[in-house]
Amino acid sequence: MDVSISARHLQITPRLEEVVQEKIGGLDRFLAELDFAEVHFDEAQNPRIGEKETCEIVVSGHGHHLRCKVNARDPYSAVDQATLKLERQIRKLRTKLQRRQHGDGATLRRIDVDETEPVGADADDDTEPLPQIVKTKRFHLGPLSADEAIEKMEMLGHGFFFFINRETNRSAVIYRRDDGDVGLIDEAG
Repeated sequence: MDVSISARHLQITPRLEEVVQEKIGGLDRFLAELDFAEVHFDEAQNPRIGEKETCEIVVSGHGHHLRCKVNARDPYSAVDQATLKLERQIRKLRTKLQRRQHGDGATLRRIDVDETEPVGADADDDTEPLPQIVKTKRFHLGPLSADEAIEKMEMLGHGFFFFINRETNRSAVIYRRDDGDVGLIDEAG
């Protein structure tokens, strides 16, 4: 597995790079389909923060994306904790892939959403500035089933996932509801 390491407010030592290559590079023994890992370290500048080392890792390969973010007292502990989290996620992904091969998939309940008024401040109220886009992500939108979109959302640890619905061939969003269930918003046609 190729491992890319970057850092902000932190110097990457040769020993830290060696540990990251060893731990993260070894994750492909759990699932051989993983090809690439991006490891990013950040150090909080506030001295009152106890666990100021952040390690964020994104692992991808063959359409699978796993992500974790960990805070710890030092970068070595952060890598250890992140590796444990990723191992659990990889095992979960491997189990889901095996279930899919054997036809043991979960079903999805469809929820129709009516158009509602936008939530938030009125458009005439100019007292608060509009939020700015601070991060942009680009990814391939291949057609997926709703069950596959749920798996990707869970693997990424996000509350929603945008995709092209294979059944309708239209844009759709899977999202985690407050009651723990999953909702599906499909583009009207």
